Parts: sequence; C-alpha cells; structure tokens
Amino acid sequence: MVRKTLRRFPLPNFASGLERLALRGWLFFKALRTPCAVGAMAIAEDGDGRVILVRHTYQAGWHLPGGGVGAGEPPAEAALRELREEIGLLSSDPLELVGVFTRKFGIVTNLVALYRVRNVVFDFKPNREIKEVMRADPAAPPPGIVPGARRRLAELLGHAARSLYW
Repeated sequence: MVRKTLRRFPLPNFASGLERLALRGWLFFKALRTPCAVGAMAIAEDGDGRVILVRHTYQAGWHLPGGGVGAGEPPAEAALRELREEIGLLSSDPLELVGVFTRKFGIVTNLVALYRVRNVVFDFKPNREIKEVMRADPAAPPPGIVPGARRRLAELLGHAARSLYW
C-alpha cells in the first residue's frame, strides 16, 4: 500500500479508509483544541540597570517590550525587531535567553521566549502601538505593572523561584 500524508504528517497504513478518516479527524481536532502562538519579549536594561517598560495604546498596565514571532522568524530576531518598533532601539549588548514560558490565553497557548538585553540605547517616539515608555528600578516596579512582568523581574533579582508559566 502507498503511504498517504496529511500536511506533512505521515499516516500509517490502516486496514480501512474509515480508520484513516478517524485519524485525520483526530489530528484536525487536536490542532483546533491546542492552538499555539509564539511570542518574544525582552527585559531591556539601560546602562544604569533600570528596565524599560512600555504602556500600550490598546491595553492597560506596564509591560515588558515584545510581541509576536512571525512565521519562520527566529524568536531572538523577533525580540530585536519588537524593541526597534516599540522603543526605537538604537544599540545594545547581545541578547541573552532567559527562558521559554507558557501562557494560556483563552483556548490558545502562548509560548513566550524571554531575553535579557543590557546597555540598551533607544530613542522613543510615541506610535500607534506604544504611547509611553518608562525606565524603572527592577527592585521597585511601578504601580500598574502587569503580573507576568512583575514575576519575571522578581525572578531576575532572585526574589522569587523560577516558574515555567508566564
């Protein structure tokens, strides 16, 4: 018998077409049930060790800069692209991978690659996405910082145990 494929997933040879149809249905259901998006964020530090936080035009609170990873785009490149777009990154030291975290958002699971980047030099101009940027002491985050960013800063300073969840 000839092996058939379903979008690069090889299907084993089954005795009946009904079994092949059932497996295809299961794979389709699994894809709908566990969709996943990939994001890249950065703990960006200026030369004085302060972290750069952003306030979006479309959601409340102070966030770490970052965003979605494009199809085929390496997360590190996405993090640098987001820093250029959001804060006007001019230069920095190389990125250091902090870790990959899981965040559940509705029915979607997000994988967030978090990088640390030091000695960030930037020239921020408000734009459609980011209305405000602040430099903050990571040991004393501002009121209104979102919980995920607060946890990452606490972990960075050794004030909290490392979690795999955003």
